[in-house]
Amino acid sequence: MTLHPILISVVVPTYNYAQYLHRALDSILDQWADDLELIIVDDGSTDDTAKIVQGYVSRFASVRYVYQDNAGPAAARNNGIGMAQGRFILPVDSDDELISGAIAVLRAMVKATPCTQVIVGAHVSVHPDGRERIRLPVPVPALTPKAITCLYLLDKRISFAPSSILISRELLIQRPYPEQLRSGEDVPVFAYLLIAADKIMITDQVIARIHKHPDSLRNDRRNEEPLAQAMIKEVFSRLPAECQSLRRRYEAQRYLSLFRAALRDDDLPAARRYYRRALYLSAMQALRWVYFRKAIHLFFKD
Repeated sequence: MTLHPILISVVVPTYNYAQYLHRALDSILDQWADDLELIIVDDGSTDDTAKIVQGYVSRFASVRYVYQDNAGPAAARNNGIGMAQGRFILPVDSDDELISGAIAVLRAMVKATPCTQVIVGAHVSVHPDGRERIRLPVPVPALTPKAITCLYLLDKRISFAPSSILISRELLIQRPYPEQLRSGEDVPVFAYLLIAADKIMITDQVIARIHKHPDSLRNDRRNEEPLAQAMIKEVFSRLPAECQSLRRRYEAQRYLSLFRAALRDDDLPAARRYYRRALYLSAMQALRWVYFRKAIHLFFKD
């Protein structure tokens, strides 16, 4: 029997998402091939996750399942990457799903350009009310580390999304997901990839459907200010010296993100406090019209 080397390891971290897990796993296994492996890392779920996964493990020899005490999504991702045998990692969130044919698209791109280290695909954002929006990736220009970091962290001109990005396992070993972050753990990793990757390719082919829902960690505001400070520390811990001058502006940007979240939740005292902090840190960021117009309305509101 001929053994096929593993090209892509699909890593699915999950925590109490049993109601979504069938959708994610079926979307992966429906396009299976001998050069793939699937690793599911259960981050201490207390629902029916283990039972659901065992049904797949019993039917598919290439599905691997590991249970860990709850340590957060970053720890689960790192655990799966450490177990992986593939040259590339395809991280798929357990509440998302791959588009049919997505793996074939990624495989073809790798074979056509063997030196590539990162492939960023399009994705569909699916909202709770059923609205869908296709989001296309933006080409990554050849710029200095400082300029490319500015585009990503401050100008928001470059964006990545989990479940629609293929990453060299070697790069993820060099820059593991920061385990002290319980959400947003991909931001420091993506910032590092922009500088460290020799070649980043994009495709307008849709790779994944990314589902947004009320209980998603993407909308979690608990411990938001300590998380923002931890994020800043992690992002800049692996960036070169020339990027460090951007740290204060990025801190302002994080507070502006908190400002917008507080406005969304009608938490006006917090919104005012966060905007003042951002303005103190960097007027350049805080006075951008997208934020300033909201601040004018907020501070003159009865």
